[in-house]
Amino acid sequence: MITQLLTNTNKDLQFAANLIRQGELVAFPTETVYGLGADARNAEAVQKIFTAKGRPADNPLIVHLANLDMLESVAKEIPSIAWTLAEQFWPGSLTMIFPKRKEIPEITSGGLDTVGVRIPAHSAARELISLSGCPIAAPSANRSGLPSPTTAEHVLQDMSGRIAAVLDGGQCSGGVESTVICFDDAQTIHILRPGLISENDLSPFTKSVYIDKAVFQQISPETKVSSPGMKYKHYSPKAKILPVDAPDFEHFRNYVEQHKTNYTYCLLFDSDPEIHSIPCLRYGDNGVQQAHDLFFRFRELDELGAEIVYVRMPEKSGTSLSVYNRLMRAAGFEVISL
Repeated sequence: MITQLLTNTNKDLQFAANLIRQGELVAFPTETVYGLGADARNAEAVQKIFTAKGRPADNPLIVHLANLDMLESVAKEIPSIAWTLAEQFWPGSLTMIFPKRKEIPEITSGGLDTVGVRIPAHSAARELISLSGCPIAAPSANRSGLPSPTTAEHVLQDMSGRIAAVLDGGQCSGGVESTVICFDDAQTIHILRPGLISENDLSPFTKSVYIDKAVFQQISPETKVSSPGMKYKHYSPKAKILPVDAPDFEHFRNYVEQHKTNYTYCLLFDSDPEIHSIPCLRYGDNGVQQAHDLFFRFRELDELGAEIVYVRMPEKSGTSLSVYNRLMRAAGFEVISL
């Protein structure tokens, strides 16, 4: 298959929408990462996503909508708090999980009777969905386990020859996947996967918000999960990622200088001093900056030939929690605590 690179024009959007309707796969930009899209109602088309990515079949997909009017065509039993959150955060990087309608096949939902849904903030994504006339199931457009793509070039690195087209919409503004939540009851929000919409952002709208233990620790392979990004090792470059939980920069520097090899790199905060004996890249000083840069830096490190990458550990709260979670999954939950 020849993968076509499309531009963000009306003609190319129409062409991409036709591919979706024909059961083909199209990678497209969102504000989080690039998604690998297929008609969410077409089981054969969705199977192509799992084949192209090499994705485990029990890892559910998120369904993307163009507008709120589409929600009840894919989901049911929508609590009032969800409508409130939709008004506040959609379009945007919040995925909510609901009981699914029969129009959504089990392959899309990973065998579950629920489905994760969001409306992306990127205008090209919403236009593609609208023109295709169907909800679009779309995980990140990378080979399973690799860093999520934040540019069309990253998508082509992983998917060229495997999918019909890539719609180039520039670099993604967010850089990590959406926050995924479900509702334990009418007033309890359960965060399954952290993103740039944080616990602090959600707490004004409910009496209770809590974060799933899988965000912080590895869970059993036998566990059934409602959200992508909860069970498997994800987001990993070819290099071995080693997060270092150090009390300060000096402790971090002393450790990596004692353990460096010829192909050791560091991933530092922007404000950190240089480590002259080790090549270093930087990925911001706060959660928003770090989320934007993390996967881009992972792919850059692979291009540089890094074998071991020591990473300054971000905070474990607010928007930084999404970066912490991605680092831990990329490292297989192996962390160096000083």
